[in-house]
Amino acid sequence: MTIDRRSLLAGASAGAAILAAPALVRAQGSGPIKVGEINSYTAQPAFLKPYRQGWELALEQVNAAGGALGRKIETIFRDDGGKPEDAVRHAGDLINAEKVDLLSGGFLSNVGLAIADFANQNKRLYVASEPLSDALVWAKGNRYTFRLRPSTYMQAAMLVEEAAKLPAKKWAVVAPNYEYGQSAVKWFKELLKKAKPDVEFVAEQFPALGRIDAGATVQALEASKPDAIFNVTFGGDLTNFVRQGNTRGLFEGRTVVSMLTGEPEYLDPLGAEAPVGWIVTGYPQADIKTPEHLKFREAYVKKFNDYPRLGSVVGFDTMNSIAAALTKAGSTDTEKLVDALKGLKFPSAFGQAEYRAIDHQSTLGAFVGKTALKDGKGTMVDWRYADGAKYLPSDDVVKTLRPAG
Repeated sequence: MTIDRRSLLAGASAGAAILAAPALVRAQGSGPIKVGEINSYTAQPAFLKPYRQGWELALEQVNAAGGALGRKIETIFRDDGGKPEDAVRHAGDLINAEKVDLLSGGFLSNVGLAIADFANQNKRLYVASEPLSDALVWAKGNRYTFRLRPSTYMQAAMLVEEAAKLPAKKWAVVAPNYEYGQSAVKWFKELLKKAKPDVEFVAEQFPALGRIDAGATVQALEASKPDAIFNVTFGGDLTNFVRQGNTRGLFEGRTVVSMLTGEPEYLDPLGAEAPVGWIVTGYPQADIKTPEHLKFREAYVKKFNDYPRLGSVVGFDTMNSIAAALTKAGSTDTEKLVDALKGLKFPSAFGQAEYRAIDHQSTLGAFVGKTALKDGKGTMVDWRYADGAKYLPSDDVVKTLRPAG
């Protein structure tokens, strides 16, 4: 009787295990892991076409290596056209209709903040790739939002390190009139005044994004007779600003410190008109010889028959960080993914980076150098890599900047 009872119990346990196995598979999911990627593809193609290509390269490599959690990763792309309301609409559709496991992307800061608010309200993970506003991780930071790119604070701090060495005392600023431009100017002014209390800002120009009246802007800056200029314009606005500034002699005898201008996306369209001697953040893609970057660049050129832009790196690194988070979490559960991202170290084309637990900001850095002309084309010289971890405030300061903690 004892033997029969044990056999019966063993059989019951085996049967329970057999019944539990399909339930476990269902809980973990057997289909692809879905990522909803929202970006301003038609509004900002110079950056976001390379971004998507970098993303697709990383996705191809991740899936070729087995995906994550034994499942392939699938991306569902949506174009917000640079409009926050469209980004939020797409986020809702991706979560509710497409059943994505997480959201990613964002280019313009106001769009990124809108997606982050949606993610917080709906308790869904959002890995922001490009939006640079510090509000994304500080003033309006939330549990569900993480950001890859070095922020306006970080890049301003990198540039101030160089600007503080200049003899210039009278500064003028020009920036697009929305969250990114306002945030960049705020931090540059605050950090430069801290480093050099005797500097003064004698003029500010905030043209509408994509609609700069470059002639009037240059004229207003010239009238203030600054010693140096801090520029935050990019894209078509930058091209128009540079051309009018060259024509009207704004840059003669003045140093320009400029955020993003060293990125190929913005230097290439200027051709031989590219400025010389500007202090910039950017991406000297042809000259970076680290093993990680050489491997990335070789694979990118082979796949697309073109050299990478900074957008390519951002797309590549965002996808890789998501794959690393899925592997660490061992699940697609949102709360487990959020916990996995806190302090996550992930591979980057620039070397290993980390999402800080305290504010969800990645430590990915940027290159700082000067613009020059080579073979009739703008490039970066005298550059260095600025590790993002070295340009972030202390934990005590972050606690005051991120009330939601």
